[in-house]
Amino acid sequence: MATTAEQMRAWQGPALFSFGFRPFFLFGAAWVVLAMLLWLLALSGKLDLPTRFDPVSWHAHEFLFGYLGAVLAGFLLTAVPNWTGRLPMVGWKLAALFALWCVGRVVILISITLPVWLVAGIDLAFPIVLGGLILQEIIAGKNWRTLIVLALLVVFTAANLLFHIDASGGSYAAQGYGLRLGLATAIMMIGVIGGRIIPSFTRNWLAQQDNPARPAPPMQTFDKVTLLASIIVLAMWVVLPAHRGTGVGLVLLGVLHAVRLMRWQGHHTLRDPLVWVLHVAYAFIPLGAFVIGADVLLKGADRIAAQHIWMAGAIGAMTLAVMTRATLGHTGQALKANRATIAIYLCLFSSVAARWVPEFTTVSGLFWMAAFGGFVAVYGPALLRAKPV
Repeated sequence: MATTAEQMRAWQGPALFSFGFRPFFLFGAAWVVLAMLLWLLALSGKLDLPTRFDPVSWHAHEFLFGYLGAVLAGFLLTAVPNWTGRLPMVGWKLAALFALWCVGRVVILISITLPVWLVAGIDLAFPIVLGGLILQEIIAGKNWRTLIVLALLVVFTAANLLFHIDASGGSYAAQGYGLRLGLATAIMMIGVIGGRIIPSFTRNWLAQQDNPARPAPPMQTFDKVTLLASIIVLAMWVVLPAHRGTGVGLVLLGVLHAVRLMRWQGHHTLRDPLVWVLHVAYAFIPLGAFVIGADVLLKGADRIAAQHIWMAGAIGAMTLAVMTRATLGHTGQALKANRATIAIYLCLFSSVAARWVPEFTTVSGLFWMAAFGGFVAVYGPALLRAKPV
């Protein structure tokens, strides 16, 4: 086929498999709602999950590697063709990749009935196949700048393997090396990808509004210094999470990311929720660095709640922001957030805030389910039907 549009029109199957973002955004969000419900039931003692992971580790794994893995697939299968000039993957090949992700979620959930090696192998097969497909597109399109994203995906997959090793050895995987490496890699992904799309979308919106303010162009010297510092400090946090030097590094890293965010002129975008939500989502990176760093230095914070600023705040908010915007744009709708979309964002922020009160853990979970359940309800119909010609 000569163009992406022609290839998509030639597909006669379900519209769900006409573009990579459709199945992974929709069912990634649906899964994280179901996973939260199952975890809340397990936490209350009303359900015994048939998984080898302890309930908290299962909850952490399925959000970080399950849900985020799906969103990454949807994003990369949509963005990489644009970056490389190649055609996107559609049809039964896409459906097979999606099925592989689904099987991974099932085997993790019922892993107590299966061999450890089989569970890990099936779960890891999805990111490995996805990485192979991305590498194939990079080589064919000769877009070598995209290799950094592939490298992060490789590290993310290695972190998932470490998580399985931690869990199989009887360790508390939710606070192990695999979890920290996976979370650190996710923060780096937001730093790299968000560092390109946030100033770009902000600049476009400000130009449309005839606002003379402009964000700093992406990937300037300051951005590169910040990202390099992020690699160093996050690596320290992965290996030496309780070291005083790590705490100091995290606080300094928070300063760098806060300055980087201010350079993007987000305060001028308050009239467009699709833009300002990106800035708020990114703000959770420096906020999380400050709080986790303070926890290391002062030993006074709730470490799990502190990590939730990155887990639920930075990752949850950024993925919701990207999914809502991408769904609107790629399904032929106007890039405008309606009241339901704003409510989705506010539910997510409320979930992060409520997590800081131990008695409000269930409330936090309910807000979380409302946010992602809202995405399924509001954006699901557009993801299931063909784009208007």
